[in-house]
Amino acid sequence: MAFARTSKAAGRLSEQIRNKEMHKKYLAMCDGKLEEEKGTWRDFLLKNERKNTSKVVSEGTKNAKEAILDYEVCSYTYKTNLSLVKVNLHTGRHHQIRVQFASRGHSLFGDQKYGTRGRRKTVEIVGILFKF
Repeated sequence: MAFARTSKAAGRLSEQIRNKEMHKKYLAMCDGKLEEEKGTWRDFLLKNERKNTSKVVSEGTKNAKEAILDYEVCSYTYKTNLSLVKVNLHTGRHHQIRVQFASRGHSLFGDQKYGTRGRRKTVEIVGILFKF
């Protein structure tokens, strides 16, 4: 996260974002153990405005947009069956990370919209995963 203390600094940060000189990196906890330690996923996502959701569809589907991300597994914990994953987005589609992981059976922990679990205490799970 970046903050600017002055309007001049804010202008410079905005300029870097416009010029794509600043990149966002994400960490996600997802269900299960991914088959590959790292990789690139390319899908086509279709947004449903009425339901505020997106889903993976076939290439060529009307109004679908390409979604690309790279991921790398940082750790996996057998006890919780959760993986900590670094994610780098090449595109910024609606709910992209959530949809692409869920479509492969690795929904993000605690995701009530696309996920299948997360009713346990998140802090408890994070403590187990990171061994606090």
